[in-house]
Amino acid sequence: MKNTKITIIGLGYVGLPLARLFATKYNVVGFDINQTRINNLSKGYDATLEIESELLKSVLKPTKNDDIGLICSSNIEDIKDSNYYIVTVPTPIDKNNKPDLTPLYAASKTIGEVLKIGDIVIYESTVYPGATEDECVPILEKISGLKFNKDFFAGYSPERINPGDKVHTIEKILKVTSGSTPEIGEKVNALYASVITAGTHLAPSIKVAEAAKVIENSQRDINIAFVNELAKIFNLMHIDTHAILEAAGTKWNFLPFKPGLVGGHCIGVDPYYLAQKAQEIGYHPEIILAGRRVNDGMAQYVASEIVKLMVKNDIAIKGAKILNLGITFKENCPDVRNTKAVDVINELKSYETDMSIYDPWANVDEVKHEYNLDTLKELPKGAFDVIVLTVAHKEFLNQNWNSLLKPNGILYDVKGVLTEKVHGRL
Repeated sequence: MKNTKITIIGLGYVGLPLARLFATKYNVVGFDINQTRINNLSKGYDATLEIESELLKSVLKPTKNDDIGLICSSNIEDIKDSNYYIVTVPTPIDKNNKPDLTPLYAASKTIGEVLKIGDIVIYESTVYPGATEDECVPILEKISGLKFNKDFFAGYSPERINPGDKVHTIEKILKVTSGSTPEIGEKVNALYASVITAGTHLAPSIKVAEAAKVIENSQRDINIAFVNELAKIFNLMHIDTHAILEAAGTKWNFLPFKPGLVGGHCIGVDPYYLAQKAQEIGYHPEIILAGRRVNDGMAQYVASEIVKLMVKNDIAIKGAKILNLGITFKENCPDVRNTKAVDVINELKSYETDMSIYDPWANVDEVKHEYNLDTLKELPKGAFDVIVLTVAHKEFLNQNWNSLLKPNGILYDVKGVLTEKVHGRL
């Protein structure tokens, strides 16, 4: 693929690892509108901690004129001569759980301003089937003045990044690819196959690839909702849910899901994209939305279970000193987007408790900006009435948390990972 130049639009948890990987073989521009992010990446520092400094520095270009490597930029002039544009911006939901395609529209507009004859635009952001061709392509056509599938082409290759996972890195996860014509599909597939060692799967159409992605996380969401419901049932029966799942898991085809809080920018969001599209075409998706209701209600359930235990232990609820461990959406990762730990915290705060939040991974300023909550980077001193583990960071696994509890205090393990004596867990 001589003379290939790739622009990655959006340098977050998805875009940066992809840009780094492509930069080992191609001329790559990583484009982002966050200038602070660009400045940090250009120095070899990734605040998301997905790419280690030395690895990032190894692909950064000494000069813009080098044939292979990565430059990071917020200047649209730097992306004008690319022939592949890959979009990796977030696709969140709004306060009503409706898909918010604003970042996708903005990225399409930016590309439209520099799009040329023969260029290929590939979307990786998770969407509902049809969004690429029905929502994004018209913007590209309008801004560029070019004709789709005549002057320029499109592809879709859903991201499969697992933030914080240092084992299943991007090149080790099989990639689904697709194109707006059979020939473009082959080109898109070949581009990814040149760097993805795990291999690729060329889907027959963009819509198939879009649908494949959105059901991946919907399936996980439904399965987690099932075990969350089991946890509620077995807690009422005073049976250990984790012991039950361990026993059931001895059967070869039992799926190993565990109860917990379901947040983040994928599993907690993607089902709403599929549900929205289903409703638009006249179908009410009962199972998908039921799973979402169960999982969205788990934070309130956890808080209510903790309050019940406090009453049982004669702990005064108002003013109770509570330490919450973790506020990111998953373990060993600084990402706080759509974290359900916040819902647990706010539920407990609503009882006028004295909450402390300790998370060695979370960015203090980001948490304050997003949720107006104060977090601690160092473990606070003192005795607590309640300690709640909501995120299983590695730093939390070998601590003696009972030593920080008052004599009648409660240790509640949401994740079911602590080996010491706990007084409640899902």
